[in-house]
Amino acid sequence: MFFLSEPSAETVTNFINAQRELPFSYQAVGATNGNAPAGYVVDHNRVQIGTGAAVFQRAKDALGAWRQFDLGWVSIVPPGVPVTAGATVAVKAHTFGAWSLSATRVVYVINEAGPMERFGFAYGTLPDHVETGEERFKVEWDLNDDTVWYDILAFSRPHHQLVKMAAPLARQLQKRFARESMRRMVELTSGAR
Repeated sequence: MFFLSEPSAETVTNFINAQRELPFSYQAVGATNGNAPAGYVVDHNRVQIGTGAAVFQRAKDALGAWRQFDLGWVSIVPPGVPVTAGATVAVKAHTFGAWSLSATRVVYVINEAGPMERFGFAYGTLPDHVETGEERFKVEWDLNDDTVWYDILAFSRPHHQLVKMAAPLARQLQKRFARESMRRMVELTSGAR
């Protein structure tokens, strides 16, 4: 949904409530935990964000609070929604002089112990989202070499006609989000808040 001015808290609430019970807008729900379906653009971005248990804990805390979206031009609304399977939120973005809300629902949560500790989640698009597909956000702590990594995996394609016409611009925004989200996670886990 597109707006000429920033959507109010009431608009956000009404938008999410209208989307909450709707089905996902794509068939391959959960595919970021396996193989992406054919016909989608796949983006995979990964960066080492530090080493050690403290960095991993800060990374988990950041993902659990959706802070990888705190980029100024994009955020998750409403704030404070716990990352749990079934949680519905909207991605609020301000680009090219307009505002948009895109509805998403958490598909699954990752919380794995072992020689490779993992934490994260994936969300999928709902009918009123500018794209259709799924995106996974994950942090990993490799106990063998103590490295901590932030990993984003997404498969998507344009959903709305406006986005289809502006596909090159949409791809630029997706790439910008990945770059800035990785930079943000590095900042958050280095102790800079």
